[in-house]
Amino acid sequence: MRLVSFTVENYRSITKARRIGLGSSTVLIGPNNEGKSNILRALVTAMQILTQERLIAVGAKGMLRFPGMRRIYEWERDYPVHLQDKNPEGNSVLLLEFELDEAEIQEFRQEIGSNLNGTLPLRIHVGGQKLTVSVAKKGPGAKTLSSKSAKIADFVSQRLQFEYIPAIRTATSARDVVDGLVERELQPIEQDPAFSAALEQIAGLQQPVLDRLSKSIQATLVQFLPAVQHVKVEIESEQRYRALRRSCRIVINDGTPTELQYKGDGVQSLAALAIMRHASDRGAGDRNLIIAVEEPESHLHPSAIHELRRVLNELTERHQVVVSTHCPLFVDRTTVASNIIVNKRQARPARNVREIREILGTRASDNLLHAELVLLVEGEDDRIAVAALLAHCSSRLRSALEEGILALDTLAGANNLAYKVSLLRNALCLCHCFLDDDSAAREAFARCRDERILTPAEVAFATSEGRKDAEIEDMYDPSIYAQMIQNGYRVSLDSAKFRSNKKWSRRMYETFKSQAKQWDTVAAEVKMSVARLVANASDRALDPHRRSPFDSLVRDLEQRLNALHNSR
Repeated sequence: MRLVSFTVENYRSITKARRIGLGSSTVLIGPNNEGKSNILRALVTAMQILTQERLIAVGAKGMLRFPGMRRIYEWERDYPVHLQDKNPEGNSVLLLEFELDEAEIQEFRQEIGSNLNGTLPLRIHVGGQKLTVSVAKKGPGAKTLSSKSAKIADFVSQRLQFEYIPAIRTATSARDVVDGLVERELQPIEQDPAFSAALEQIAGLQQPVLDRLSKSIQATLVQFLPAVQHVKVEIESEQRYRALRRSCRIVINDGTPTELQYKGDGVQSLAALAIMRHASDRGAGDRNLIIAVEEPESHLHPSAIHELRRVLNELTERHQVVVSTHCPLFVDRTTVASNIIVNKRQARPARNVREIREILGTRASDNLLHAELVLLVEGEDDRIAVAALLAHCSSRLRSALEEGILALDTLAGANNLAYKVSLLRNALCLCHCFLDDDSAAREAFARCRDERILTPAEVAFATSEGRKDAEIEDMYDPSIYAQMIQNGYRVSLDSAKFRSNKKWSRRMYETFKSQAKQWDTVAAEVKMSVARLVANASDRALDPHRRSPFDSLVRDLEQRLNALHNSR
């Protein structure tokens, strides 16, 4: 079962937001005070009513109640203030549309006694004194379905697990999230006969103490209230179970063992999400997990934000995540329509990356303004040569370059990799890297990988068979530029020094030196000249025996562009 859309009417600042589509990842973005947090909290209200409270039918008009209603919905706070005088009995309306698979359709027929076509739209009316859940379907069976609303809500709660992490993360709120997760993880052991026997033994030890307290209280009360006939102090079985489920603490040792509640807000947030991921990895039976996170970037160091983004991305592989955020790092760049723009109290899917940048106030350089994918290379000479080679080797990439969908940008040195990737992420660009296969580039990537900024799938190295270190120039056919070196610098590449297994720049250094020439003073000039010659002869510039890293790069970029296209 998955939640596929959500509609909000008359909840806080939102008077109407229709059919907000929800996928594996949904990101609510927009300026402050325009309603994205209120849309998220409306979703939280609806899901908590369905999944975290036992609905009890009262009366004959479909009215429902649950003990914690005031905790989840307060009319004075949650019904739009500007409508309260005009509509003193007004209700907030929350519509959830669920999608069921074939097995769940059969289970619904068996448990509820009604047929579905695969979708289950539930409309919740909630107000000061009213709570109803009805099936938002037309036709003769709609009334019958709505009369079974309590059973249907229970059907949903058995198949969905919902968690909410608010933006204001006090120690209490973080502990509540953790306690709830621990409670659900511990519940299965309650079916163990040994656990039940132990609990009965505890109850047996407690009962004499409770009986003595009951008699003592009764003896005292009778002196003041002669009509009192009996007093009983008891611990209900459910309360005893609940106490054992929630009586836990989490101690984190990062040099000093400290209870989680005394750690910083950022650590508490990450701990809660880590436990959620654990619950997800173990599986929650057949239940889908829906996580709503308000401003996940709050209280976190930038490096922790990258880690949190990775955790949330992992969760979306199996479950659903809804996030409200101001941070570009949490924007879904793979499926642009998964980003819901909330502006002027309206909500709609984003149409393109440019309007997401505008709403978040992020900027991209002119050459990256329309880019959906940016290829990072180390220097300007690499950019010139690689762009021409990509255009020649792939019509798909040539079109993407011409349309500005694919762009190339430079690092000005491998040490700038982390900085440049972070800038691109903030500008809402997907990035791919093509780097020299030398110690500087490998170390730069290792730092990015450790900081969760880049993954191995986003990086390609210009490897060269038989060479420990290599550079992009090692892929080029020397015949393209040998004459230019001879004419311009009086250096012949027909030399044993140049045919060694060292990387290109080292071979050039030793070749120049062996012929009484300086390399360091002309290196940048030569590299640029070589790049221009490669660009002008892109049809024959790659060495047939050493071009495989470039061919792999072409395939990677085509696959990433195809994935972007298919996600629209």
